[in-house]
Amino acid sequence: MVNLALTFLLLEEVSPFSLGAIVSYDDKVEDGTRINFIRPIYTELLKALRDDPEFIYKINPRIWEEIIAASYDKAGFDEVILTPRSGDYGRDVIAIKKGFGSVRFIEQVKAYNPSHVVNADEVRALLGVLQADPKATKAIFTTTSNFAPLISKDKFIAPFLPYRLELHNRENLINRLFDEE
Repeated sequence: MVNLALTFLLLEEVSPFSLGAIVSYDDKVEDGTRINFIRPIYTELLKALRDDPEFIYKINPRIWEEIIAASYDKAGFDEVILTPRSGDYGRDVIAIKKGFGSVRFIEQVKAYNPSHVVNADEVRALLGVLQADPKATKAIFTTTSNFAPLISKDKFIAPFLPYRLELHNRENLINRLFDEE
């Protein structure tokens, strides 16, 4: 069953079954839908990535958003929201931790092939979203690819690193997923 479900991650068109494979959907909220991660498929995904590092490029972009959302739930965030596919205002995932030191992260997820790097304009756009969202404390940009050279030295990006903005490339993404095991 798990291997069959994992094959749905590869589909270009996301089926209802694959949407429920990594996360379950809870309440609809203003920004999207609250989610909870489902361990068996998530574990199989990590095994597939370990066995075949190129598997990262075969996963449907929407499923990557689910995987990132699931990683926040797995890490113990109090509320994790997966935004709609369109009309998300540049935010794919919103993760909230309440209480002392409360935070609200907004994350943009781009499933790019290795030759398609994230450029400075894309990162600056996320910074604009961060500035426009008064509740957001930090923005994170995650890609299955990499960032353009010298992007961290860009005069409009550098001041935000690392306290208001994080950039996670393919290597950081894989480490993030495996560190949570």
